[in-house]
Amino acid sequence: MLSLAFSYRLGHTTVMNSVHMVCAAIEKVMMERFLPSPTQNTWKEVAQGFCEKWNFPNCLGAVDGKHIIIKAPPLSGSQFFNYKNTFSIVLLALVDADYRFRVIQVGDFGRSSDGGVYARSDLGRGMENNTLHVPPSTSLPGAAHLGDVPFVMVGDTAFPLKPFLMRPYPGANLTFKKRIFNYRLSRARMVVENAFGILSARWRIFLNRINLQPKHVDTLVMAACILHNFLLAPSENQRLIDEAEQLRRHMAPVRHMGGNRASTEACNVREVFCTFFNSPQGNVPWQDRMV
Repeated sequence: MLSLAFSYRLGHTTVMNSVHMVCAAIEKVMMERFLPSPTQNTWKEVAQGFCEKWNFPNCLGAVDGKHIIIKAPPLSGSQFFNYKNTFSIVLLALVDADYRFRVIQVGDFGRSSDGGVYARSDLGRGMENNTLHVPPSTSLPGAAHLGDVPFVMVGDTAFPLKPFLMRPYPGANLTFKKRIFNYRLSRARMVVENAFGILSARWRIFLNRINLQPKHVDTLVMAACILHNFLLAPSENQRLIDEAEQLRRHMAPVRHMGGNRASTEACNVREVFCTFFNSPQGNVPWQDRMV
């Protein structure tokens, strides 16, 4: 902001207030169009995209959480202090097959990394209580014999295994079938990592510590995610992903987003997906097979 104030010969306070006003206006005016609440039709659209582009049917999106590094707020104690020994707030996001943010939540304390950030989120509670208009269970493509399967999100090992949230099989000595499942899940889940990479490559402020009050950081992050969806262009995505990889400075991941004790129903859903991915109906094109 100092550089903006110098460039336009304005006071620092004037520039700072202008930035806050613009971010708030972006959130107010553009939210409904570029980051609307999901409906049953949009869930189906997202699932179709994952099936066609990433060979993972019945997928509602890839979910992950990242730390947004901030300057320690005054008199905040250890609320924002995280496991990386920095101060942060948490950005939780659900991303579709085209790297577009579909659901985001920002503002949890950085110290919440070891707690249930996902479980306490609107997304987690909404999926648990079935209030997000998720389509009813349906059979996987060409695999009606496996029965109806619920629509699911995909996440890494930081997330709990739920009937609506798939995570990889744990351990190193896995069977070949389980390794196939983990590969297919990881392949679909990488879209959220790429989305964060595009976000940080386009808005370089996320590569450094943000010197703003937490309430202003929340608005800033929300505005950045909305503009990310607004500016999303397939022709630029790979360039920004490659640029983020070269920077090698990603937002720190959030760990342990919930408990690890899975229900029998959740394990059964994962087994159905595992069986499907190892069947002729679930085979991917030859160039996408795991080596």
